[in-house]
Amino acid sequence: MTNWKVAIATATAFLGAQAVTTNYTSSTDPTKIEVPDIPQTTSYDVNAECQYYDSPFAAYDKASWPTTWEIATSNNMNTSKEFTDLYNSIDWTKVPNIQPRKLDANGGLDMTTYNVPQDTDCWWSASGCMTPKAEGINADIYECPEPETLGLTFDDGPNCSHNAFYDFLLEKKQKASMFYIGSNVLAWPYGALRGVKDGHHIAGHTWSHQLMTTLTNKEVLAELYYTTKAIKYVTGLTPLYWRPAQGDLDDRVRWIATQLNLTAILWNIDTDDWAAGTVPGITAQTVDQNYKNFIEMGKNGTFANSGALILSHEINNQTMDFAMQHYDALHDAYDHVIDVATCMNISNPYVEQSITFPTFEQYAKEGAGSATGSGVSPAGTDGADSGAFSVHSLTNGPLFIAALFAVLVFA
Repeated sequence: MTNWKVAIATATAFLGAQAVTTNYTSSTDPTKIEVPDIPQTTSYDVNAECQYYDSPFAAYDKASWPTTWEIATSNNMNTSKEFTDLYNSIDWTKVPNIQPRKLDANGGLDMTTYNVPQDTDCWWSASGCMTPKAEGINADIYECPEPETLGLTFDDGPNCSHNAFYDFLLEKKQKASMFYIGSNVLAWPYGALRGVKDGHHIAGHTWSHQLMTTLTNKEVLAELYYTTKAIKYVTGLTPLYWRPAQGDLDDRVRWIATQLNLTAILWNIDTDDWAAGTVPGITAQTVDQNYKNFIEMGKNGTFANSGALILSHEINNQTMDFAMQHYDALHDAYDHVIDVATCMNISNPYVEQSITFPTFEQYAKEGAGSATGSGVSPAGTDGADSGAFSVHSLTNGPLFIAALFAVLVFA
């Protein structure tokens, strides 16, 4: 059985099998989403888009949530009844005996004492391992099984200045997998609702974008739990898939995620878009060349046997511009460019059955608008006007800017 089939089989086996105590609630009907027509949801001016707005979701009890952009055990969540009930409902005698990782003097992961060739913990950051070695763990998804197919993914949303980008995807009738950070979902709820309304596949990306293997068991659980809770609270959907920050996970983190019925989605090609201009040696030209390389790989048979999952980001206008500038060439280079749920034949990527995604075969026959039972109109039939579109290159800074907005809004 191939790895992707194992991933689906494992996820299916665990779906509904856990008896954890959760408190995911929402008043949102994901099939009847309306996004208000306000400058923050329609403008292409980053200053207008990123102005705080009030919404019904802002009325949540902040004492029952972690502090935004801090580790999710913050604000006394680690001792709250809700979290304690969740933690105690898990059989921790079965968690893999792996200690939290340490950081080195430069803030990176310290791998000096880890036996990488043996890699008993299936630590992705050290070895690239994506097939768990411990028992009872949902296996990672890291490629599209269909040949010459590109799975389109974007991390770190919802970004407050994504209107032009989401309008672009709508115009192109393009669905993607969007990995949302819990703190951002509460800060920019209409952005998260837009993602669902446009038919994108929504998944979690932790509460505060920590390196997950460095966290304690309680901290890992809280990062995953409160992210899922935030997405459910705003959108009405409980995601079954997630992506760790920087791909950092091992079998301990995977096991904890599995207790919440969460399966990790990784990637096999990386644009490095987030690093342009912020990491020494990585420039806009570096990222452009990465895209060109992946476009060539779509043409030269690299993915003749199985497809690709590309890592890119909604983190700021620069990363979104990279994606828009290279989209047409990517689309022409691959037979199919689709979201991960569709490329993996995952018709139900959420606990709720009201939203369904097409199988790959349905998509190939009917196109991107073939979702059924979702109440989501096919791309291009509603939402933003696709008649006039211009690409804006207003950079609103890296991830810490989004963190700053959230802290200012919810302090």
